[in-house]
Amino acid sequence: MRPIIKKILRIFLYVHGFLLMALLLTHCSFSHYAKKAYERAGKEKPYDVIIVPGVPYQKDESSSVMKMRVLWAKHLYDSGYTRHIIFSGSAVYSPYVEGIVMKIMADSLGIPAAITFSETKAEHSTENIYYSWKMAKEMGFAKIALATDPFQSRMLKSFIKRYCPGVASVPVVFDIVSFDNRALPVIEPRDAFRADFVSIKEREGFWERFRGTMGKRVKEEQQESLIERQKNQSSN
Repeated sequence: MRPIIKKILRIFLYVHGFLLMALLLTHCSFSHYAKKAYERAGKEKPYDVIIVPGVPYQKDESSSVMKMRVLWAKHLYDSGYTRHIIFSGSAVYSPYVEGIVMKIMADSLGIPAAITFSETKAEHSTENIYYSWKMAKEMGFAKIALATDPFQSRMLKSFIKRYCPGVASVPVVFDIVSFDNRALPVIEPRDAFRADFVSIKEREGFWERFRGTMGKRVKEEQQESLIERQKNQSSN
């Protein structure tokens, strides 16, 4: 084998090994984070409400992420971690309103329909937590927690601290609930369908969607609210 080929092969093996190690460490880090957060939540339970971010839905087909989030929400309710659940999400990438679809599924799993709610404005993860937090506050809920996968939970940590103060986190702990051999119920999503739907990919470019994910709309709304308050104070 030529020296140059050996060198390339060694570099490839080193890089491959580094990536595998980084992936393993990342998985362990998120797993540890989720378990610690779950333990803390266990000491603070019950929460008045948990917020569950939405996932795109296609009729007769539910993603593994949606299954994970809905079944985790059921576990938290069954285990006494929460009294109510807000499922959040508009019709973003499919013509079905995510918050309504997930509520229908949760109700079909036996969670009392009276304690589940749909937030239907959010189109990005930051909006999921922010609009649901505002909704929860308007409904009189004080103890609020975010219930999603560990990655999303951790990525939203700084945003929550700034824009949704007081919201705790109860991320999925994969050692507690097994999702592989469980299925979501087949539902009739008629009430969640929007005939006038236009995909966000047609309404916004990539960078606009990225800025939305980073909280652009939330920041703009807060800035507008601040300006409005200042105007009111000046007029008084």
